[in-house]
Amino acid sequence: MGILDRFATIVKANINELLDHAEDPAKMIDQYLVDLTDSLTEVKKETACVMAEEKRAKRMVDENASEVARMEELAKKALTAGNEGDARAFLGKKQQLATAGAELVKAYEAAHANADKMRQMHDKLVSDIENLKSRRETIKAKVAVAKTQEKVAGFTSSADRAESAIAAFDRMEAKADRMLDTADAMAELNEEPVDEVASLEEKYASATDDAAVEDDLARLKAELGL
Repeated sequence: MGILDRFATIVKANINELLDHAEDPAKMIDQYLVDLTDSLTEVKKETACVMAEEKRAKRMVDENASEVARMEELAKKALTAGNEGDARAFLGKKQQLATAGAELVKAYEAAHANADKMRQMHDKLVSDIENLKSRRETIKAKVAVAKTQEKVAGFTSSADRAESAIAAFDRMEAKADRMLDTADAMAELNEEPVDEVASLEEKYASATDDAAVEDDLARLKAELGL
């Protein structure tokens, strides 16, 4: 593929389509710019060659025109010296140079057109690269924001899971409290009922025993004269 064909492919390349299929747009656009920069290097070399050809063609045109003018002057000098034959020879050479000169002018015009085209291509590629460099920073910024949003979404999901876990712990604690309350109630229900009458009987039985002891003590004191 020639340099012009490759350049046309570069210019027509759809970067948006490439980015659509890229896993990482930031890396993809970096690679795309590397490829364009490499192509620019080739375009510069080819442009320099075409411009050199333009200069060579122009130099040949100028040299031919100079020779035509020189033959004209020599013919004049020959006539002035009375040498018509020499003048005729110089004019014949002039005609040959003029004929060749017409072809040289055509070659120069073609070289000049090619050089203009290559310069335009070179300048457009330089402009495109600069434009893409600016867009690269914008794309990278968007990618960075997107990645940050993904991280935030991940942390939000983690926070939601933590809240769910806390809620589950709360439910388990409430269930444990209910189980403990139920156990306490069952224990209370399983206790033997208190017989109040029996308690009163024990109270008064104890009081009777105490009175009997006091009576017996008083009897002993009387017998002993105390």
